[in-house]
Amino acid sequence: MNAFEEIHFKIQDINQIQETLKAWRALGERVVFTNGCFDILHYGHLHYLSDARDLGERLIVGLNSANSVRRLKGPTRPINDEETRTHLLAALQVVDAVVVFEEDTPLELIRAISPDFLVKGGDWKPEQIVGSDWVLEKGGQVLSLPFVAGYSTTNIEQKILRGAGKAS
Repeated sequence: MNAFEEIHFKIQDINQIQETLKAWRALGERVVFTNGCFDILHYGHLHYLSDARDLGERLIVGLNSANSVRRLKGPTRPINDEETRTHLLAALQVVDAVVVFEEDTPLELIRAISPDFLVKGGDWKPEQIVGSDWVLEKGGQVLSLPFVAGYSTTNIEQKILRGAGKAS
């Protein structure tokens, strides 16, 4: 399998991830789950995803579909299409699987995965994280991981837009 095939292999649907989870759990590996739009990957994302992966042996990223991002963020988003966002995440060494979800929240996906750790970024209190009650009920942990200040897709988008009005 070449490198691109390995990246593509990490992109799974909800049925494929169920099979993958069986294999990981048979080995006793702890599964971490996080989710988001990951529209423009930046240093903050890399730091956050690395911290998430450090909690267990496997990291699954639930990725909002393009339609879901538009509903949540507005008509100018996503900036990067779904295929690009999916493949960029899957190319990261710290990410073991990427699953796209169409809904506004990943609750269905969280219930299907039942991760050992459910994590979100520092602007979420653990009790506010979608699926936290499910994960806690199943014996897992819910954590809010710190952000790296100054990094966000919204800030990058605004910076681009401010520069777009300037003459070259």
